Amino acid sequence: MYCSPILRSLAQTFRIPYTTATSLRQLSSRLTSATTSTSSLRHVAPFSSTAPTLAKKQVQKGDKRIALIRYYLQHPLTPRPLRLSRLRSLRHWTIHRAYLLYRRQVLTAQERELERQYNSMRDACEELRTGVGDGGRLFRVAMEKKGIWRGVPVEYARIQTEGPAREGWNHDWVR
Repeated sequence: MYCSPILRSLAQTFRIPYTTATSLRQLSSRLTSATTSTSSLRHVAPFSSTAPTLAKKQVQKGDKRIALIRYYLQHPLTPRPLRLSRLRSLRHWTIHRAYLLYRRQVLTAQERELERQYNSMRDACEELRTGVGDGGRLFRVAMEKKGIWRGVPVEYARIQTEGPAREGWNHDWVR
């Protein structure tokens, strides 16, 4: 049976004895026979000696995490690991790198657009504050937040974004 290096490394990481399917069956049969023989030696009388309690098997349950890992590693729906030739691996790597470069270009373009919008808004606010002949009255009126939040403090307001922030607040940010 083919032993995948990924399965082998996972088995070593989680300390799962990784063997082929036939030796797994042999190992499980040995374990069940060993537990039944040792459990019969260490048998302690239950509180009630009725027939149903004597008929129950006393099986030790293993770690649930290990059982789940084994189940999903050997599940028939788990896809097999990719085995690529050198040329196909090179093609795969090249396409992957090109996609990462494309994503980086898209993200930098979005950041540049947001920075342009921010700078435009900042310049407009500065022009309102200093450029108008009313001494900044129009700026102060524009910056007032009366009645907008209906009793909710302005500090709780959040700008509309496309998704949640990756980190909550950048304390090191300076203009």
